[in-house]
Order: sequence, then structure tokens, then C-alpha cells
Amino acid sequence: MFFTAVCRAKALLHPIRAGKLKSMIKTLEWTAGGVRILDQTKLPTEESYATCRTYQEVAEAIRSMVVRGAPAIGVAAAMGVALGVRDSSARNSQELRREFEQICQTLAATRPTAVNLFWALERMRGKFEALENQPLGDIKQALIEEAQRMHAEDIAANIAMGRHGAALMPARGGVLTHCNAGALATCGYGTALGVIRSAVEQGKKLNVYADETRPFLQGSRLTAWELNKDGIATTVISDSMAGAIMQQGKINAVIVGADRIAANGDVANKIGTYTVAVLAKEHAIPFYVAAPTSTIDLSLKSGVEIPIEERSSSEVAEVSGVRIAPEGVHAAHPAFDVTPARLVTAIITERGVLRPPLQESLAQAVHAEPPVPA
Repeated sequence: MFFTAVCRAKALLHPIRAGKLKSMIKTLEWTAGGVRILDQTKLPTEESYATCRTYQEVAEAIRSMVVRGAPAIGVAAAMGVALGVRDSSARNSQELRREFEQICQTLAATRPTAVNLFWALERMRGKFEALENQPLGDIKQALIEEAQRMHAEDIAANIAMGRHGAALMPARGGVLTHCNAGALATCGYGTALGVIRSAVEQGKKLNVYADETRPFLQGSRLTAWELNKDGIATTVISDSMAGAIMQQGKINAVIVGADRIAANGDVANKIGTYTVAVLAKEHAIPFYVAAPTSTIDLSLKSGVEIPIEERSSSEVAEVSGVRIAPEGVHAAHPAFDVTPARLVTAIITERGVLRPPLQESLAQAVHAEPPVPA
């Protein structure tokens, strides 16, 4: 099963290696020495990797946004579990169970909004419980393979998403995106940027407008960096320019990622996404969301129930350690906002394009059998 999943993902990646795109970014990977992660806090000026040798280091990498993006966070957490269990000194399954729960609790406490984190931990827990009575060595190896399988499946899902969504992109024109939903936010290829990549591979002539995405600047630092590596035309704009650019007729579609999608179709994504959706509605521009089905949380009825992470105010009040707001002035920093389902034109998943009524199409997508990659 694991070998088959990896082979399918490699087969899907063949067009990239054949030269249609210039690069295949390795956001994170499992190695014998630990979890190797591209440090996104140092981009675009420095391209370097950090190797997390303990599950605590993986947790800190997630918390500090060395690795970020809902799908990437989920797989990183799964690898963190595998790393912690692999290096456990437990002498029996009971001791390993206690360590396993501690590992999961540590990783679960890192970031509250991205549901992929909790999805990944639950999947690893299911694998652990299914093998709990097996020899410890077998359990450890199975969890490593499960984390690697999730990595391969994520790439395959992104490429499938790209194929489904490419048809929605204009033959030529401007596409606006907010934050980074590309290879850097996933295990490779990307969700929203995966759709753009797929459209460009098909010969569509797109110019991507990347909101800089204050305060962490994922758009100007990360989206522009990876699209530039692929030779895809990209224009960085400040968040406050989006409305004016739409008014000038330069935007034909908006596409973003998601960190959690509630049962009714409300979408949590990086702060500022809601503003973009309102502007798109005003200018009659389609607003698309690209996300794997693991981002859909049917346990939450609406976006009101989605927990919103509040990050340090210093990330707003400072830029690269330089204070830009007066000392003593409070800076708010909700890291995400919620876009109501009524503003969403369609949600692109690896299982197809979901259209309103989203409550029905989301439920059908979650419960459907996973597609078999070609």
C-alpha cells in the first residue's frame, strides 16, 4: 500500500520533472536524521533547511512558522509523531501509549486553527491503536510509513486539485491570491498555486497578483519567491491595493487556500482573506478556494465555531525586529479570518469542484471514496 501510494505520487510528478515547471520545492521530508524542513522564516533571502531531531523540535518549527500552511503542518505533525515514537525508550506497549499521548498533546498545542494538524494526529492515533498489540519495532516502522504515505498523498492530492481547478482559470488575465497556498504550504505543488501552476502548464497566460499579506508577508516573501522560481509572471501588491486593482479590471479571478472549512462552507484563511472576498463580490469576480478534503471540518456547523489563533502583537508592531509602531501602543494580531460561504464561488478539492449549496457538496465530498490517481 505504501509503495503503491508513493509510486502514484511519483507518476503524477513526472510532468514537473520533464521540464514544464522549473522547480519542485521540497518543503519537508523524512530522513534518517530527522524531519528536514525548508525554513520559511528565512525566505526569500536565504534558502536553508533545518533538521528537527526530536518531536519537540518539530512542534517548535510549527509554532514558530518555520513550516506553515495547513497541509504542511499536518504532515509535519505526523512526522513529528513518527519521530517521537521511533526514538522512544518505552519497554512495552503501555509505556509507548503514554509517550504517544504526550507527543500528540505537544504537537496539538502548537497552532489551533489549521484542522489538518488535528486530522493528521487522529490518523496517526488510528494507526497506532490498530497495531498497539504488535511488537514495538513493528509499531514504530508502521508509523514512519504512515507519515511518509501522508506526504505522498498530499502531493498527489495537490496535483489532482490543480487539474480540477485549472479549467476555472481564465485563458489569459490576472489572478489575485492572498497569503501562500503553494508548494511551501504543502508537501509540494500547492493548493491555490497548484491550480495556477496547472493552468500555466496547460498554456494559459496568467499574471498573478500576490497580496503581500501583512503582517508575516507570506505573499511577498513566499508566493512571489516560488512562482518566480517557476517563471510564472507575478506582481506583488500591498493588501490595501487589491480593491483598486480590481476596479481597474486587472483581476479576472481570485483563488486562495484554507486552514479550515466548516460544514456550511464558511472558510478560515489568513487574515485579510475576508476583505478580498468582499471586494471580489463587489466587482463580480469569482472567488475560489482550493483545499484538500482533510481541511473540511464537518464537526463545526459554521465559521463562528472555528478557533482563531491570536499571534504575538510584535509581529504586527515590528518588521524584521524594527519597531514601526510607538512603544506602548497595542497591536492586534488575529492570524486568520472567516469568509462566509455566500462569498465563495466554488471550493476546489482533490475530489472535484464543489459548488453551492456548499453544505451538501462538502458532505458528499468528505464521505465519497477517494479518487484513484491516474
